[in-house]
Amino acid sequence: MKKILIAPFIFLVKTYQYLISPLTPATCRYSPTCSHYTIQALKKHGLFKGGWLSIKRIFSCNPWGGKGYDPVP
Repeated sequence: MKKILIAPFIFLVKTYQYLISPLTPATCRYSPTCSHYTIQALKKHGLFKGGWLSIKRIFSCNPWGGKGYDPVP
């Protein structure tokens, strides 16, 4: 059931990774990148907790936020 719920969101992130991301400069301050983090979080924690972790990560990826290695908890 979890795989069915997260599949459309993973598809959207992968679409971004292959179609949009190559056209923009690399700006993510974290490793793994925010898009890879989102896929890992969704697979590990499911739609709600993984989605929340992804949103927090994306909002912290700015010049005043954090940087460096930040794996999915």
